[in-house]
Amino acid sequence: MPLELSQLRSLLRELGVRRGGVLLVHAALGGTGLRARAVRDALLDALGPAGTLVVPAFTPENSDTSPLYRRHVQGLSGPDRAAFRASMPPFVPETTPCPSMGALAERVRVSPGAVRSVHPQTSFAALGPRAGELLDGHDPHCHLGERSPLARLYAADAQILLFRVGFEVCSAFHLAEYRMTPPPPPRTYRCVVQDTRADGTAKSRWISYQDIELHDGDFGTVGARLPRSLFTERAAAGRPVRLLPLRETVDRARELLSASRPDRTSLPGPTG
Repeated sequence: MPLELSQLRSLLRELGVRRGGVLLVHAALGGTGLRARAVRDALLDALGPAGTLVVPAFTPENSDTSPLYRRHVQGLSGPDRAAFRASMPPFVPETTPCPSMGALAERVRVSPGAVRSVHPQTSFAALGPRAGELLDGHDPHCHLGERSPLARLYAADAQILLFRVGFEVCSAFHLAEYRMTPPPPPRTYRCVVQDTRADGTAKSRWISYQDIELHDGDFGTVGARLPRSLFTERAAAGRPVRLLPLRETVDRARELLSASRPDRTSLPGPTG
């Protein structure tokens, strides 16, 4: 059943979105009947003028080490694979879209006054008075760890809103990966970026860097093992909506992941 805008506003109040706070949102709007612009505005209204809205603006489309790339080139011949790679668009923070992140994330990214972090694969976009502070200094060699906006959201005591999506896409769990004991092994990532020459012309360039091996295959299980007392849950247009405290969620996820990896065995039961 489609969701009325007034119902969304009531839902955000019931969940406990903190006025004046920082809110990291993952959302799926399909089937709600709501436009991304209206959802963005409802979230900003719930946060108030002192609040800051943050969304993932990830771009796996510009990487040849991403699962998305592997799906695209599966079954292609060598020449076709090379042609596809050569056609991949470089990352430009000001203009590169984030279609994989959904309509709300893209709407926030293109909103007047929006700020975007500069990581060429795992950037974030934000609106609000703390947007620049939270997204500044995203190290291009650190996807989602201590030198990323996630660490600043942790320090800011942000909330997470999973709007009709599962824990499988909860990006805050990646910060927990960086804090695991022992930490995950490193791996190489590659992506294409754009350089601007002195004469104003642009040129694409492939870069590679080392970071930890990110793995989200068990995030659904991690979420299922979180204590229910940690979050509030409602439903919208037939799917669950959950609000979680980012700091406590990352801490619990770190415990669960540390107990189950690096061999990725079954996770233990709830810790509380």
